[in-house]
Amino acid sequence: MYLRRALIAGGSAAAAILGVVAAGKSKGGSDSEILSVAPPATGQWDRNWDRREPISMVNLSKINAETGEEELQLHLNKHKPKATRHIFLIRHSQYKLDGKTDFDRVLTPLGREQADLTGQRLASLGHKYNHIVYSTMTRAKETTEIISKYLPDVNKSSSDLLREGAPIRPEPQVCHWKPDFVYYEDGPRIEAAFRHFIHRADPKQEEDSYEILICHANVIRYVVCRALQFPPEAWLRISLNNGSITYLVIRPNGNVSIRMLGDSGFMPAEKISRT
Repeated sequence: MYLRRALIAGGSAAAAILGVVAAGKSKGGSDSEILSVAPPATGQWDRNWDRREPISMVNLSKINAETGEEELQLHLNKHKPKATRHIFLIRHSQYKLDGKTDFDRVLTPLGREQADLTGQRLASLGHKYNHIVYSTMTRAKETTEIISKYLPDVNKSSSDLLREGAPIRPEPQVCHWKPDFVYYEDGPRIEAAFRHFIHRADPKQEEDSYEILICHANVIRYVVCRALQFPPEAWLRISLNNGSITYLVIRPNGNVSIRMLGDSGFMPAEKISRT
């Protein structure tokens, strides 16, 4: 019976996806609607949001019909995550807005102080951090260099996926209008960053992990909306201070919660900025 229900569920999911695409075409939806890289929010939790639900990791067509129940359970246990992922999303510190190129948009003196305070805060939490991944933009790299002084034993790597951009046209719309091609180009990359970095632990991971992503406000806001399964168009309704900490927890069963959102309470009031 379990195997039968799983097969039926898989078929229903595929039909639902095809139905969404067909509905978009039949209603004469715009290309941006039909080609949207983020699934629409339904108000109900999608347990297989990261496509890592154990049942989706099993090739059901290979399950023997006679020994199906027992064989399926063995496969499910093999693909069942055991560890929790703790992900800290850090917004870069204040930088020089008047820089003509990314190379010129270095941290301001205040920005360097902010990064220093963020590094102290992360170290004070007492976690055994596994890795730091940072955006390849200058302001994120410089923020990482300063934070790393307080986490000297944590390995670092960079990713172009985490660069700043415009993830999806915000709702409600705002005064700083952008043409559709900007979202068309940036959106898939930022969605790719979400899919690459935000998911439940690999089944082979035995212990909980603590990871740090140092990047940009738009990326973090979009990731938060997607991780919590809020409408992704709501990303611009969230405001994040420079050097702030956002903390996501992803449980083995795929449940996601947020413990901090743009926390900068560890900074003196005069050191806080948003630009």
